[in-house]
Amino acid sequence: MKFLVLSDIHGNIENLKKLEGAAKEADGIIFAGDFTDIGKEDEGLQALKNLCKMNENIFAVRGNCDYPSLEEEFEASDISCERQLVMHEGLAFAGSHGGSKFTGKSPDERTEEELQSDFKIITDEGVQEWDNLIVVMHNPPKNTECDKIPGDIHVGSETSTKFIEEYKPLAVVTGHIHESAAICKIGNTTVINPGAVLEGKYAWLTVSKKDGKWNVDAAELKSL
Repeated sequence: MKFLVLSDIHGNIENLKKLEGAAKEADGIIFAGDFTDIGKEDEGLQALKNLCKMNENIFAVRGNCDYPSLEEEFEASDISCERQLVMHEGLAFAGSHGGSKFTGKSPDERTEEELQSDFKIITDEGVQEWDNLIVVMHNPPKNTECDKIPGDIHVGSETSTKFIEEYKPLAVVTGHIHESAAICKIGNTTVINPGAVLEGKYAWLTVSKKDGKWNVDAAELKSL
């Protein structure tokens, strides 16, 4: 299966619409949050509605810039994988919304404990490898190529890195840090920050099941 990987629209509907052709080629879309931007609450709903038109299989979370007013429509759209396991053709999707506490100026900043509480449905099952699990977390794991700001400073979540190391998902899709579009590994887990749709960036993730085990066949960063 081939997934179009997106994050950080921040109200740029024009760039989102340029991806409609790619969305039609995809088996699904994975979106890692930030429909809107700080101070532009109304843009979030418009971006959400446009995304929902692009593919019938969407697995999404909200970002740190997304306002609480978006939650009802977000849940009603049936694209959320926050705080739950969403099954699709043998794959499991689980997501965490918002970002780590930083400036205090964005509407959805959360503690490390709050971020990880979204994965309770997984952690309650005990330690095991989830070879069919794709995790969608707006806030990136720390100390990877996906969480660096200028100066090579890592600003991601330490508990998210530990979670990935312990539960070993097939892939992790993240966003938030626009300048850190990258594909990297934590153990055998593929981690993708596609960059921001705002800046015309996206990615592809291709997975398949062979000999009873799910594998990442390809991951590629792209630009409009």
